[in-house]
Amino acid sequence: MPLTVLERPPAGEAEGALVLLHGRGADQHDLYPLLDAFDPERRLHGYTPRGPLSLPPRGAHWYALGGIPTPTPDHFFASFDALAEFLDSLPYQRIVLGGFSQGCVMSYALALGRGRPRPAALLALSGFIPRVEGFELDLESQFPPIAIVHGTYDPVIPVEFGREARDLLVGAGAEVTYREYPIEHWIDPQAIPLLRDLVSS
Repeated sequence: MPLTVLERPPAGEAEGALVLLHGRGADQHDLYPLLDAFDPERRLHGYTPRGPLSLPPRGAHWYALGGIPTPTPDHFFASFDALAEFLDSLPYQRIVLGGFSQGCVMSYALALGRGRPRPAALLALSGFIPRVEGFELDLESQFPPIAIVHGTYDPVIPVEFGREARDLLVGAGAEVTYREYPIEHWIDPQAIPLLRDLVSS
């Protein structure tokens, strides 16, 4: 299942790729401005894929709205496979992967799933590590640098899921930068310098 992908070309010869995955009901245009915010010198080739599902009430989705933290398996694995195919097709060894909300869930899955190559860095924004029957985490391989940011007052995906991901990954030996902001379910502009530093490192 090929994905629709919006691209932002690098300024010169690309040093790698930056891939950002949108949240539920948004589309490939939603996080596109963050490509420049996180990579202002355009050292990386930027990509924002569109979720393959069109579901009520609007927009694109990576999986149907279901339990948290248990995405619907059929949709989850279809999106996982499509994203894996896309990521593996990129002509870069260095890939920074990140996402918001549902896109964060899929980023965790692609970055930490057993049998998947690790990205160069992981940006986990207001999401959770998915629990889906048949999906296994790899908590033994070397981790990339990971940034987790979450709103303390998030009513959609409670902050406890951000803290749970932090604790699991730190306990497994990952280097995690964790920040909470006094907001609900969005990305605080105060997080951008932190995330920019991780992308450029």
